[in-house]
Amino acid sequence: MSVIFILITASLLIAIAFLVAFIWSVKTGQFDDDYTPSIRMLFDDKLKDKTDNK
Repeated sequence: MSVIFILITASLLIAIAFLVAFIWSVKTGQFDDDYTPSIRMLFDDKLKDKTDNK
């Protein structure tokens, strides 16, 4: 029975460590997209409706 308490405690500590690492990486900008804005001009523009052209 004491093994289950050790496993629960260890799993909670690991989960909290991953949560702290995730929050830290979001706050420091690890998930910012630096690549897409530089190639955005290469994408085609959306076509306008033909009803707008008179």
